Amino acid sequence: MKQTAGRYQKEITVRKQVNLDYLLHLPEDYYFEQEKAFPLVLFLHGVGERGNNAEFLKRNGLPKLAETQELPFILLSPQCPDYVPRYSNWLLELDAVMNLFEETIQKYRVDESRIYLTGLSMGGYGAWELAIQNPDRFAAVAPICGGGSAENVHRLKDIPVWTFHGAKDDIIPIEETEQMVAALKEAGGNVKFTVYPDAKHDSWTETYNNPQFFEWMLSQSKLHS
Repeated sequence: MKQTAGRYQKEITVRKQVNLDYLLHLPEDYYFEQEKAFPLVLFLHGVGERGNNAEFLKRNGLPKLAETQELPFILLSPQCPDYVPRYSNWLLELDAVMNLFEETIQKYRVDESRIYLTGLSMGGYGAWELAIQNPDRFAAVAPICGGGSAENVHRLKDIPVWTFHGAKDDIIPIEETEQMVAALKEAGGNVKFTVYPDAKHDSWTETYNNPQFFEWMLSQSKLHS
């Protein structure tokens, strides 16, 4: 089923009106299996897709994949606004993302034991931080070429994490992911780290085109953790 665009508007704190455009993909059999609950994947895009036009989201990552392939899960892809182009990023919008996320779960038939989080580049940073802030909400997390708060990543020690980075990344150094992995391993976390030896910044295309990635992700469940 093709992705549908929407705009989420809500006042979430005093005098703060948030506006998030987003894309929503529902599996082909969503309306045919009325009693079935479906996994949900929350996808956070990179810096190049910021704005107020959800069509931008189809340039990269899972929204791009959803245009040509049938995905067996609900895909929620919010768009980070670019109020201040040089500084707008996911870390400033995580409250809005979680509000949209929770309302999506209430509106659609979501299997709450199988909710997953992934993001690339700026969205990789967002995925790390959103998971750290909400460790009980996700069954698995897959940040790609991002980084984050190594001192707080111990909060993910009970969540399966698979992270990815290109060894030749000239936009976000691989050390950003390496420090997260090292800290998570030290905390006893369940983390996998894939390095693409010849990849530069784009380490997401190979990741999202790998069927084993989705097999791993969709096999994770809060019921088994």
